Amino acid sequence: MNEASNHQAPLRTWLITGSTSGIGRELALQALENGDTVSALARDTSSLAELAQAHGERLLLVPADVRDEGAVRDAVERTLARFGRIDVVANNAGYGLFGAVEEASDAQARAVFDTNVFGVLNVLRATLPVLRAQRSGHILQASSVYGQSAHPGVGLLAATKYAVEGLSDALAAEVAPLGIKVTLIQPGMTATPFLANLDVAAGLDDYDGTVREVHKAIGELPASAFSAAARIAAGIRAAVDAPNPPLRLALGTSSATGMRPALEARIADLDGWLHVTDAVDG
Repeated sequence: MNEASNHQAPLRTWLITGSTSGIGRELALQALENGDTVSALARDTSSLAELAQAHGERLLLVPADVRDEGAVRDAVERTLARFGRIDVVANNAGYGLFGAVEEASDAQARAVFDTNVFGVLNVLRATLPVLRAQRSGHILQASSVYGQSAHPGVGLLAATKYAVEGLSDALAAEVAPLGIKVTLIQPGMTATPFLANLDVAAGLDDYDGTVREVHKAIGELPASAFSAAARIAAGIRAAVDAPNPPLRLALGTSSATGMRPALEARIADLDGWLHVTDAVDG
């Protein structure tokens, strides 16, 4: 038996945005260790140079800002030129904005939506033609506990995640007949540079008792309150490996405990006001 027949093709080709740190980097590392191929997108991929040396042709580094639709399309073309297909799209790039809803400036609000929502759309528009042509693929949409819940200080961040969840609900139904799966990834508190990279809005005194107290409480959380990025990535890979992955995947106890009260409160409001709801129908 010759060498070519002994060669086992990679299981999947991943395209991962926000791949230089945190969950994105762990996803890339674990996929490579599993024998898969990875196209790693980030504004600056230099921190992945050592990983590229270790995995050679199975890792493609593509400098690309998800806010730049042309750059994302070029990245997809480079991925196809190297690997011939895309099996998993990890729409992972994003950052946080902390502050009261009123405190966030117009520029800050637009900037976080530009990355967290319009960047997601840029990636979808660039990759979906590939997945549709293949009649296969799995899209991983980066949401969080804040995709279903919010507390003081995270209104703008939650707004971007709620937007991603809403468009993903529709997307999942649109692409299911085409053989494409969609999973919203909802991690809780995770040990990544995310908190260190938060954009923070200028403060107003009236929100010291709410927003600033929440910010202080988050800063005082022990390390044990944060899930390891490697475990989050392993959970994501479990969903990708599943024949019937969930539309929503909570990762970490803080995610489930954070979302459950918000979900229960919505049902309580719905049920508690049915007399008014039904009265509208006459």
